Amino acid sequence: MTAMVKAEGVHKSYGAAHILKGIDLEVAEGEVFCLIGPSGSGKSTFLRCINHLEKINAGRLYVDGELVGYRQKGDKLYELKDSEVALKRRDIGMVFQRFNLFPHMTAVENVMEAPVQVKGVSKAAAREQARKLLDRVGLGDKAGNYPSQLSGGQQQRVAIARALAMEPKLMLFDEPTSALDPELVGDVLDVMRDLAESGMTMVVVTHEMGFAREVGDSLVFMDGGVVVESGHPRDVLTDPQHDRTKAFLSKVL
Repeated sequence: MTAMVKAEGVHKSYGAAHILKGIDLEVAEGEVFCLIGPSGSGKSTFLRCINHLEKINAGRLYVDGELVGYRQKGDKLYELKDSEVALKRRDIGMVFQRFNLFPHMTAVENVMEAPVQVKGVSKAAAREQARKLLDRVGLGDKAGNYPSQLSGGQQQRVAIARALAMEPKLMLFDEPTSALDPELVGDVLDVMRDLAESGMTMVVVTHEMGFAREVGDSLVFMDGGVVVESGHPRDVLTDPQHDRTKAFLSKVL
């Protein structure tokens, strides 16, 4: 079976700062893949490379069997045009720490926007789909509310609905609960749990170890731009093998 995400020796630098130092990993279709590690370990950078928000400096990165950001001719790589990258990015939903909703649009308009503008879906069809997605994330009654009228947790659930509106085959979550008040985290995690149960392939950068343990199929601990340890979440969290993983988990569990 084709891996949904495959990284082979992925490197990323910003000037002299070497952020990713040869990442190798695979995410199977339908898998919930969790990335944990201290700040600055490269987790978010790697996530942004998956949908080519960041360009990698070396290695290969594939989504659903296709190279991300490049095409290969013989043994040479050629960078894709921005329009070609944008076309492929449509298949990848991304949810950030900050909700990035359009403040001048209601919840339903935020969710409708991309299908109408990018896919050419009719406004009526997009509105109907957007309402269903808001229902799915438990916000059917907030369709007409503007972001400023919603809590952080509600805004994040709108952001998830907005990503789902493009019918992605892969969802990327970059610490989706880290900007939320503790009592709002559960609602967002419930939506992510529901998504996982529906078979969505998900790569999740998270500090929520309980979520990783319960919902994750695989867990990778990153530090200093490398994969230090990987395995089933329960195994890594309860019986880490590497001293660096043990030291990190002793602080967060």
